[in-house]
Amino acid sequence: MHEKERHRIILSAVQERPVASVVDLCNLTGVSEATIRRDIATLHVQKKLRRVRGGAEALSPPQFVGLAGRPFAVNQTLRIKQKQAIARAAVELCEDGDPIIINGGTTTFQMVHPLATRRMQVFTNSFPIAEHLLHHSKNTVMLSGGVIYREQNIILSPFDNDVTRNFYARRMFMGAHGLGALGLMEADPLLIQAEQKLIGQADDLIVLVDSSKFKARSSLILCPLARIHTVITDDGISDKTAAMLESAEIRLIVAEMAASRLQEDEAAS
Repeated sequence: MHEKERHRIILSAVQERPVASVVDLCNLTGVSEATIRRDIATLHVQKKLRRVRGGAEALSPPQFVGLAGRPFAVNQTLRIKQKQAIARAAVELCEDGDPIIINGGTTTFQMVHPLATRRMQVFTNSFPIAEHLLHHSKNTVMLSGGVIYREQNIILSPFDNDVTRNFYARRMFMGAHGLGALGLMEADPLLIQAEQKLIGQADDLIVLVDSSKFKARSSLILCPLARIHTVITDDGISDKTAAMLESAEIRLIVAEMAASRLQEDEAAS
C-alpha cells in the first residue's frame, strides 16, 4: 500500500475514534508497526493529527465514535476485480423470487450489478446497496432500521426489536474482516451484535471474501466455521486454507476472472 493511501486510512481512523492505536492501524493498512510509527510522525509534523503514546488522535477528537475498520470508500478501491468476480458467482446462486439478505460491505456491494436484471426480495443494512438496487433494478428492497455509520455506509441498530426479526431469507450474503480456523472475524463489537441478528434470519450463510481475508485477524469472532454453508473467494486462496474449509464441510467456490480482466489487472500492476 502506498504512503498516500496509508495516510488517508490513518487520518480517517483517528476521526472515527478517540485514539487509534498502532496495532489498530497496522490491521487497517497491513503494514508493520515501524511503518505506522513513521507515518504517524510524518502526519504529526504536518499538523494533521496528534501523536500520543501507542498511537495517534485527531486534532479535534470526535464527539461521536464510529466503527472500527477501514472506511467503505477506501475498501471500495482495493482488489476490485476479485470482488466483482466473487459477487458474480454469488448472484449465480440466486433465483428470481428468492428472499435474501445482503450485509453491508464493498464485496457484497458488487452484487448490485448482476442483480440489476433479477427480481428478488432483498433485505440489507447497506445504504449504497439499497440505493443502487432502488434506482437500477426491479428487486424489492427492505432496509434495516438504526443509525447510519457514514464511514462504512451501513445501518446498525443495538435493539433486538427491530425489523430484522421480521424477515426470513434462504441465503445471507456477507463479507468479513477475516476468516480463519476459529471462524468469521469482525473488528467492532456493534458489528458483531448486528450481524449475528441477521445471520439468525437465514437458512444458509454465504461468505464473500477475497483471498487476502484469510490472512486478516481480529480478536472478535462473529460465528464459527460450522455456521457457514459456502465460501466464495478468488484463486489466490492457498491449498492449506482450502483444506481447512473442506475439513469443516464448507462448500468452496473459487470465482474465476475472465482472461481479459486478468490481463487488465496485470497491465495496471
